Amino acid sequence: MQVSSLHPYVVFLPAEEKDRILSAIFGSKASLDILRFFLKTGISNKVYQKDLVRKLSYSNKTIIENLKVLTKLGILIEDMEKTQHEGRIVWVKAYKLSDAGKWFALLLAEEKELSGREKAEILQNIFRSYIRWVKNLSEKLHMEKATFKKIFNEEMKSKKV
Repeated sequence: MQVSSLHPYVVFLPAEEKDRILSAIFGSKASLDILRFFLKTGISNKVYQKDLVRKLSYSNKTIIENLKVLTKLGILIEDMEKTQHEGRIVWVKAYKLSDAGKWFALLLAEEKELSGREKAEILQNIFRSYIRWVKNLSEKLHMEKATFKKIFNEEMKSKKV
């Protein structure tokens, strides 16, 4: 593999749940397929539980169990929606990827599958998270914020690639 074909993947994980999150996602083909389903429908779009059950080749029980785990770990955000079906009101479950969930889904994505808007949104979220992490660590180390502002400004002016 050529170096130019490598893609830098960045995923921010809560330290205390790192193993559980990685195991839940990469230890289950169903979880991976759920994340891929979000990629196909758009990483910022809502996905309904009934659509996952209908379109993925897993039992209802398997999908629901995986959705519960992914929701508990903060990969998905669960929502209930009231809708009308055949003349009666029913509640349906819908899911969205959390910011962390989007990063995991993106590990599975091909860059060509993402729109320019999605790429820009991802870049902004990653940058914001990284800045928060640097800010918190620098405060623990009693470092001056001005040092990082200077570095940022120098790099933004730099013509290096």
